Amino acid sequence: MNSRVRLTGFTLIEILVVVAIVAIVTAVATLSLGVIGDDNDARTEARRLASLIEVAQDEAMMQGREFGLELLAGGYRFVEYDPFTQSWTDIPGDDVLRPRNLAAGVLLDLYMEDKLVPLEEELAELAQDEDDDRLLKGSAPHSLIFTSGDMTPFRVHIARGPAIDPIVLTVDALGQTEITTVDEL
Repeated sequence: MNSRVRLTGFTLIEILVVVAIVAIVTAVATLSLGVIGDDNDARTEARRLASLIEVAQDEAMMQGREFGLELLAGGYRFVEYDPFTQSWTDIPGDDVLRPRNLAAGVLLDLYMEDKLVPLEEELAELAQDEDDDRLLKGSAPHSLIFTSGDMTPFRVHIARGPAIDPIVLTVDALGQTEITTVDEL
């Protein structure tokens, strides 16, 4: 009996082709997730800013204090109006409305009345007076949040780099926020 045993299996070339295909698919998926991740950073920042605006509105109505929002190219901060010194001051001891820096590479563009407003790169210096209050030097915030909850309307574009479409946060005069993309405007 001369029977031949036939062995079946994959050749080395077949295995290498499958490994190459898996590597290419993995690389494409990784690059795609990187682009989506950048969009998620901008969307997360837009949701955070919208939530903080709502908190500031609630605080303004409950406490009878006026707040302001100062936007920067890479961050933002909330300030409050001090009627005794007639100036805008830092909010001491408030961890929720503290100054915030955006993630690396995420930038803001502010539009008020459909006009681009140039933003500072860094926070304006706060001066110290004799009572050790932190006063905003000679300027007012970009958007005012009144004790009624109303506020100065604006639109801010949040993006990571110029190649990616920005996420748009629109705030109307009643303080209602809407998050969209540039295509949806």
